[in-house]
Amino acid sequence: MGREPPLPQELWSQIPPQIQAALWLVVEGYEQRIIGLAAQVAELQGELRELRAQLGQNAQNSWRPPSSEGPHGKRKPPKAPSGRKPGAQPGHPVQRRALVPLEQVSEVIVGKPTHCRRGGRPVVGSEPAPGRQPVSEVPLPAPYVTASQLPRLSCACCGITTCGELPAGVPTTCYGPRLASVVALCSGAYRMSKRMVASFCGDVLGVALAVGEICRIEQTVTQAVAPAVKDAQLYVQTRDTNVDETPWWEHAHRQWVWTGVTAQVSVFASATSRGAAVLAALLGELYAGSVTRDRAKAYDTRPLRDRQLCWAHLARDFQAMIDRGGPARPVGEALLEHAHVLFAWWHWVRDGTWTRSTFQQYVRPLRASFRLELEPGRACGCPKTAATCRELLTREAALRTFVRVEGIEPTNNAAERQLRHAVQWRKVSYGTQSAQGSRFVASILTVVVTCQQQGRNVLAYLTACCQAFYAGQVGPSVLPNTSS
Repeated sequence: MGREPPLPQELWSQIPPQIQAALWLVVEGYEQRIIGLAAQVAELQGELRELRAQLGQNAQNSWRPPSSEGPHGKRKPPKAPSGRKPGAQPGHPVQRRALVPLEQVSEVIVGKPTHCRRGGRPVVGSEPAPGRQPVSEVPLPAPYVTASQLPRLSCACCGITTCGELPAGVPTTCYGPRLASVVALCSGAYRMSKRMVASFCGDVLGVALAVGEICRIEQTVTQAVAPAVKDAQLYVQTRDTNVDETPWWEHAHRQWVWTGVTAQVSVFASATSRGAAVLAALLGELYAGSVTRDRAKAYDTRPLRDRQLCWAHLARDFQAMIDRGGPARPVGEALLEHAHVLFAWWHWVRDGTWTRSTFQQYVRPLRASFRLELEPGRACGCPKTAATCRELLTREAALRTFVRVEGIEPTNNAAERQLRHAVQWRKVSYGTQSAQGSRFVASILTVVVTCQQQGRNVLAYLTACCQAFYAGQVGPSVLPNTSS
């Protein structure tokens, strides 16, 4: 057989051939078992490495948000003590509350002295500009209630009765436009539950509302702002956009809340998936702008030159390579250093230290060096690192769109910041119970976030929309530079 016997030759030669054949069968069985166990050990070692990598994930080297780490999660090393006391430092400008003009003061209380504080003699006269201490107070809740009457009168000639009609703009519901707007804000801006909103209305506003009425008010507000939401959707489809999405729950079914963010308008939409079809519906089939996003597969339908990959996500991927160790570590260190240099240069452009032309001039050789840094990673022995490097080499054209196109950011932080409100809402409410509830979420988020971007009063805007809706008219536009 040409194989080394399992026993010393002098002992093996003394064994009869029949016994030798039986021993060879036993040895071969053990060898096959050892081979199987070795493969199982290799598989378990791979699973162990994967589990250890998952345990080492944090907000700096993975997709995990900082909120997932809790208040005691991994953070940057604390700074060395400066030796200064907490609070305002010497030379810090004094901050005082501005005095309310006298014409806006509801009541003036005068504490005029009558006797000298030293000798006790009477004092007379007046001070032209006495000091004053403003005190703001909220009046007791006293809702303004109107009662609509529709008399039914008879005709003196034919005897037929005719019922009156409400004037235009008078609500046919039991709640006015401002109350409806406050309820919508409590739910959509301050993330209060339906029962908390009802309790707030009763305790603070003096208006008793049932939980079911809260839901009906939300649907009324959804209809009132529908034209504004449509305008926002069309506006986003004509601008360079940051896009992101987050999971949502609708009646225990997984959904997604998408957002498209521009400089002054943000739009939200509820969808059943995070696929390319939803992206096309959000941006429109004829969208010609640039999209800033991560490397999700849904965005592969967009041309690479019209996309900007998020460098903040890439930096976390590079840090993950470093944390894996082994052959991936030097690759991750080189790529992360590249990202840090690119961010430093970008900050110089943003604060005016560099012009865009200077920035573009310096980035040209940096682009070539980045490809050279990806080549060793593509051939390294770490499968995840190699896959990431191969992917970046194929999508390299989408890494420098922000260098070429003015107004594009290198990260998707704008969309993630606007989407954080929806994430917090989901965590406290566990989603919605119906498609109507999800539409309210998308509509109120669109209005609230867009008004905040433009510095507009959200309550005043919602009230104006509800007033127009009750009057059968189209409410004010949410778009910038549009008269309301």
